[in-house]
Amino acid sequence: MAVANNLQRLAAQIHHLPSLSFHSKSLISRSSASASASAAASTPSSSSKKVADRIVKLFAIDPDGVKREVVGLTGHTLLKTLANAGLIDPASHRLEEIDACSAECEVNIAQEWLERLPPRSYDEEYVLKRNSRVRVLNKHSRLGCQVVLTPDLQGMVVAVPEPKPWDIP
Repeated sequence: MAVANNLQRLAAQIHHLPSLSFHSKSLISRSSASASASAAASTPSSSSKKVADRIVKLFAIDPDGVKREVVGLTGHTLLKTLANAGLIDPASHRLEEIDACSAECEVNIAQEWLERLPPRSYDEEYVLKRNSRVRVLNKHSRLGCQVVLTPDLQGMVVAVPEPKPWDIP
């Protein structure tokens, strides 16, 4: 249905463009009309979720202390969301699997959000301890590749730490 609405809106805008030929305008109008008819006939009874229903808004504090709103999707990892926002370098993360993790996606979660997350797995804890500078595990530390976004995490506050000295080129 959304596709049909977008095509109808596009068709209405295109009729005002002088640079398109009559043939192009009529072709677009016909395809928007057929798309709306097929969408109306085959619309499921809300069996699929809209993207808008999957949006999770977070707040990320960058290494300079600036708080930014970041938008992710339910089911995506925190790493993917922060990489899409430009807060974590996506090239430094090959895989989102714990076996390949080098803790470069380590983030700090605000206290009030920690209990809403599932506890760290043994593997996540091991990777965090192995790559910690001080070898003492910060209770707020989590791996962004292991935190999966859910609607319950709407408004979560995450701090992205400075890169470790060995991560700086």
